[in-house]
Amino acid sequence: MFVIRTFARGVALAVGLLAAGAGLTARADTVVLVHGLGRGPLSMARLAAALERDGHTVRNIGYASQRDSLPELAEAVFGPVFREAADGETIHVVTHSMGGILLRQYLRDHDVPAALGRVVMLGPPNQGSEIVDAMGDWRLFRRINGPAGVRLGTAPDDAPAALGAWPAEVELGVIAGGRSWNPVFSALIPGADDGKVSVERTHLAGEADHVTVAASHTWLMWRGAVVGRVREFLREGRFADHS
Repeated sequence: MFVIRTFARGVALAVGLLAAGAGLTARADTVVLVHGLGRGPLSMARLAAALERDGHTVRNIGYASQRDSLPELAEAVFGPVFREAADGETIHVVTHSMGGILLRQYLRDHDVPAALGRVVMLGPPNQGSEIVDAMGDWRLFRRINGPAGVRLGTAPDDAPAALGAWPAEVELGVIAGGRSWNPVFSALIPGADDGKVSVERTHLAGEADHVTVAASHTWLMWRGAVVGRVREFLREGRFADHS
């Protein structure tokens, strides 16, 4: 009988240690991934796979980014997520590009949801993009990018500036791309950029941390270094270093 009890205690201890170890890897039950303008859930697939390996439940959301206005898209993407959140559930959000603006729009239109945990934005035009300033009036540009895309300029009445600062109670990490493969677009953007957005314009008042990686806007979410940074921020609420 003593041997059986000792064995049972050993099994219980081992299970507890495994559970504790799992807790070091995954802080939350759910991570919502939101792609950018003109993209789809496939663009976030590498991130989804990595976060699932960490033990998260991942919701990789698709939406018609070129069809509707920013408020309409924000409600369509995030409304169901937070309305259907279970009691006590924590939902982290990782966005690419315009996906971050949609989250800001949603938070401007609603109170901060109780379920919202940490947020990581990849290449967000948080202060707009000069590309939209230069091309936003072109008929082809408007047709391709839709009513939401043409609102991403740098003017005070464009969406990024009008949405204001980030809520202080939500930890936000921003990952900017510092490499461009598009010299034409980069010529329109002052300073370091990712081919679509300058590093400087990814910053947002109220962010908890910010880091730049050597990646272009289009492929930012596929880079291993970026995936590692996302996992790091969701786990720690900060980036370990800025090297």
